[in-house]
Amino acid sequence: MNVLVTGGAGFIGSHIVDLLLSKGHDVIVLDNFSTGRPQNLDHVKDKIKLVQCDIGIEGDWTKCFDGVDWVLHIAALADIVPSIQNPDSYYRSNVTGTFNVLQACREHGIKRVVYAASSSCYGIPDSYPTSEEAEIRVEYPYAMTKRLGEELVMHWSKVYGLPALSVRFFNVYGPRSRTSGTYGAVFGVFLAQKLAGEPFTVVGDGEQTRDFTYVTDVAAAVLAAAESDKTGEIYNIGSGKTVSVNRLVELLGGEKVHIPKRPGEPDCTFADINKIQRDLNWSPQVPIEDGVAEMIKQIDYWREAPVWTPDKIEEATKDWFKYLGDD
Repeated sequence: MNVLVTGGAGFIGSHIVDLLLSKGHDVIVLDNFSTGRPQNLDHVKDKIKLVQCDIGIEGDWTKCFDGVDWVLHIAALADIVPSIQNPDSYYRSNVTGTFNVLQACREHGIKRVVYAASSSCYGIPDSYPTSEEAEIRVEYPYAMTKRLGEELVMHWSKVYGLPALSVRFFNVYGPRSRTSGTYGAVFGVFLAQKLAGEPFTVVGDGEQTRDFTYVTDVAAAVLAAAESDKTGEIYNIGSGKTVSVNRLVELLGGEKVHIPKRPGEPDCTFADINKIQRDLNWSPQVPIEDGVAEMIKQIDYWREAPVWTPDKIEEATKDWFKYLGDD
């Protein structure tokens, strides 16, 4: 197939590109490098077409959709704090960008669209594991913009017959996870702290659990969605298990220091993956122990990442507490 991957230079997108190439597909990558890194594709740069562009702005980048069979829409701005501080850029990237991609897909008769949604749409759910039927309870602008993008995808599928699916990612981790200056995902924070010999900054008591899903499992699920004949459906992508942050610290090895619990964060994320297992015959393959061991092997990737201390985190998350707190 001819496959176009938006955000293909990013953490998850670059692993999807690797998998597509291993299966013999031809790949076009669109990325503006706001969070993605060209270096993530250096090992395959002679095998792909890489186009630098901003999908949030109308442009001739839509010509890249000509002759494409599948569009895997992974591009997005992520993380909570910057979405609170800059909701306009998040809306343009995650909502307007998704609208522009969908319109290009319609114009060029794309045969399959897969949208990367987020489990953050569930907010703090009532039950675990959380199914696709759970109530939507977005807690912050990032989650809202990803949910609005998903609404567009489902509506375009219904109204215009666009053959599209949405997949909701749960706590994706693995090599090439983001190293930029924004305070965000726990693995990037912890690995930089480990390299610097600093204690791990554990939120609250560390007993909160997360559905950490290894990135190659996520890539395989996206490919399964692209290969399927399903349309207008939403699927959770998770590991089928939960791991406490304290257990993660044990696996990484090191001292820890506790920082205040943050508003709007669930005590647990846990995907019900029965639907994707049944419909797409996909199941996660990488246990957390193996995934963490692989990240430690490749820890030098995070050598230039910012090292977060409790004081720096307190400063970086002031708006989180200001806007999402109870006061």
